[in-house]
Amino acid sequence: MFDHLLLPIDGSPTSELALDKALGIAQAFGSKVSVVYVVDPYPFTGVGADFVFGQDQYLRAAKAEASKALGAARHKFEAAGITASCSLAEARVVWRGILEAAESARADLIVMGSHGRNPVERWVLGSVAQRVVSNAKLPVLVVRG
Repeated sequence: MFDHLLLPIDGSPTSELALDKALGIAQAFGSKVSVVYVVDPYPFTGVGADFVFGQDQYLRAAKAEASKALGAARHKFEAAGITASCSLAEARVVWRGILEAAESARADLIVMGSHGRNPVERWVLGSVAQRVVSNAKLPVLVVRG
């Protein structure tokens, strides 16, 4: 039913739950899996003179975190006998990076975690999962913590 899954991860517990769900779906349908970790390379735009130094430190730390999360995901899929392609993507807007990854991979299902923010947090901080669901042209399975 699903030939190719896209699993966006961020290293969070809900991301881990989504990984488990994607693993089960991939086993059930023999699906290919693409795992992506999207990093916003410019989260501090307009911060001031110290921005460049902070930006460089942030990006190194974000890429290290992404590498760790992607390695753990790859290991979990391989332990289950499923080959998953894992990649790091940079996108100014994370939800757009996820949709671009889905299109590039020709995925037919996105499986992702949601942090379950309350309405005020969602309004102030936004919701990547909500934006993906609202803008995706393919089914999205949102796994809640």
